[in-house]
Amino acid sequence: MRESMARVGGFEARRVVGSVTGLRGLTVRACDLPAPLGALVRIGSDLDAEVIGFEARQAILLPLSSPTGVRAGDRVTLIDPTPCIGVGDRLKGRVIDGLGRAIDGGGAVRGLSWRPIRPEPISAMSRKPIDTMMRTGVRAIDLMTTMGLGQRMGVFAGPGVGKSTLLGMIARRSAADVNVIAMIGERGREVREFIEDALGEQGLSRSVLVVSTSDESPVMRVRAAMAACTIAEHFRDQGLNVMFMLDSVTRFAHAQRQIGLASGEPPATKGYTPSVFAQLPILLERAGATEDRPGAKGGTITGIYTVLVEGDDLTEPISDAVRGILDGHLVLSRRLAQRGHFPAVDVLDSVSRVSTRVAPEDLLGPRTAAMRLLASYQDVEELLQIGAYARGSNPETDAAIDAKPRLDSVLRQTVGEGEPFEVSKARLATITEEAMASMRNGGRDTSAGRTARAPATPKQGGRK
Repeated sequence: MRESMARVGGFEARRVVGSVTGLRGLTVRACDLPAPLGALVRIGSDLDAEVIGFEARQAILLPLSSPTGVRAGDRVTLIDPTPCIGVGDRLKGRVIDGLGRAIDGGGAVRGLSWRPIRPEPISAMSRKPIDTMMRTGVRAIDLMTTMGLGQRMGVFAGPGVGKSTLLGMIARRSAADVNVIAMIGERGREVREFIEDALGEQGLSRSVLVVSTSDESPVMRVRAAMAACTIAEHFRDQGLNVMFMLDSVTRFAHAQRQIGLASGEPPATKGYTPSVFAQLPILLERAGATEDRPGAKGGTITGIYTVLVEGDDLTEPISDAVRGILDGHLVLSRRLAQRGHFPAVDVLDSVSRVSTRVAPEDLLGPRTAAMRLLASYQDVEELLQIGAYARGSNPETDAAIDAKPRLDSVLRQTVGEGEPFEVSKARLATITEEAMASMRNGGRDTSAGRTARAPATPKQGGRK
């Protein structure tokens, strides 16, 4: 045995090395490189790339940065056959990129352990049912679309309606033990604005941010999303409740489409390659609640995924695919945002599929009544705007008109505003009880102690 070990010790480790044979667009071809798919390689002395495919015994590489300066015959060296990311408690309060490198000026993060960014999926039988409420601190969500620990919720909205602000509010006020926030494909200036304005010191102190901006390689954007999932899984396996936020799934899909097209995939649905729709469930299914397993405690990852709705069209391919995978969706309305109603959550179009299971029993009745009142008001909103609704024709509509401003006051919330959940629940119950009493009394506003009347219509031609 000793003699055999001595022989092995006498051998030198050989490196897997190939050479560049071609460059087309952003992809590099390399021969004599038996590296597996997804492996990290180095072209020359300082350009890292990922293996994204093979063709005619050549490896197709996509660099993590600009391929400027690459020449035919350059050496290609295998760096990491299994992509990994460093994880640990020291990541809290830090901002890193898709390779785990600190980009916040605070120096390298040390003392971490390594985990693969694409692990084997957890068995369906190892997942726990979602039966406990997750309080986000946002009234419109907690009252009307209640979330559960381990739920996956989508935030669907067009640009400029307050997605980032809503994420910041949740990161500050949620009952989660730690936040993991992936900013994928964001504009460079928005990253620091989100950290300083939306997140703040309170939110950053218990958060890990993984950032890949829109000017980075599509490989880096996809790696950053997968790396953020791995970091969230690390905290979950410690038995913690993790709030995982990814902004946005749409830009993740765009990056995966670029990779697919570069590797030779044919465009399918509206230009998206088949690998996009294969990767979406792999990404989204990594959230959830798990039971205790060998070497891991049972924790939860509650996922919030923003989807940038192009042209406010909720039926475009990515939105449609994501809604079929997630456990609910929040729709941010441009109409509400234009009226200064923030967060601009359209509670009538938003759905939480686990809401009735996790919400307190004494919330279900008031919430159902509130939805009924808001729907009644929406039915006659256009008639009210043109003065065509006759007061007294429908007691339920009259009660909805009276209750609408008070319901809006509950659903609106500023960034710095906080309120205990029990107080918010009591406010909603009071409003709906008075509205229901008004309906029973034929439309008389019981909260004001008088019969509600429609505002007088000014006479034509009279003085103002």
